[in-house]
Amino acid sequence: MAAKERFTKASEAARAAQRNRYVQRLLEDEDLRGTLLTAWGAARSAYGRMSNGKPATQALFEDRKLQRELKEAANAIRDASSSLREPARRRRRGGIGRSLLLIAVAGLLAMALSESLRSKVLDLLFGAEEEFDYSANSSTSASSEPSPAGAAA
Repeated sequence: MAAKERFTKASEAARAAQRNRYVQRLLEDEDLRGTLLTAWGAARSAYGRMSNGKPATQALFEDRKLQRELKEAANAIRDASSSLREPARRRRRGGIGRSLLLIAVAGLLAMALSESLRSKVLDLLFGAEEEFDYSANSSTSASSEPSPAGAAA
C-alpha cells in the first residue's frame, strides 16, 4: 500500500505542476530558462568566491569580481521575475510601423517613376500652375507699336 500511496501523491503533484502557470511558462519560454540559468550560475560563482576563507563582509567590500557576479545574479533574477509577471508575448513581424514604412517607400517610388503622378501631387500641394504661351504674336512691347508722330517734340 505504501508504494501505491506514493505513486498517487506523485501523480497528483505532477498534475498540479501541469496546471501551474509558472511551471508552464518555464517549460514554454526558452529566454526565461536562459535567464534563470544565468542567475543560478552567477549566484553559485559568487557563493564560491564568498566562501574562500575571507570574512564575508571583507569579500563583499573588496572583491570587485564578487560584486560583479552578485550584480549579474540580481539583474538576471529581476529579469526572470518580471518575465514571469508579464504574460507571454507573441513576437510580431513588423506591425503598423513596418506597414507605414512600406507604403511611404512605395509612394515615393511611384512618384519618382511616374511624371503624371508627380505633377498631380505637386498640383494638389501647391495648386495648379497657369500655363503661359510665350509666342511672338501675343507679346505687347513698346517697340512693336509705332509711336504717334505728334507726340515727339
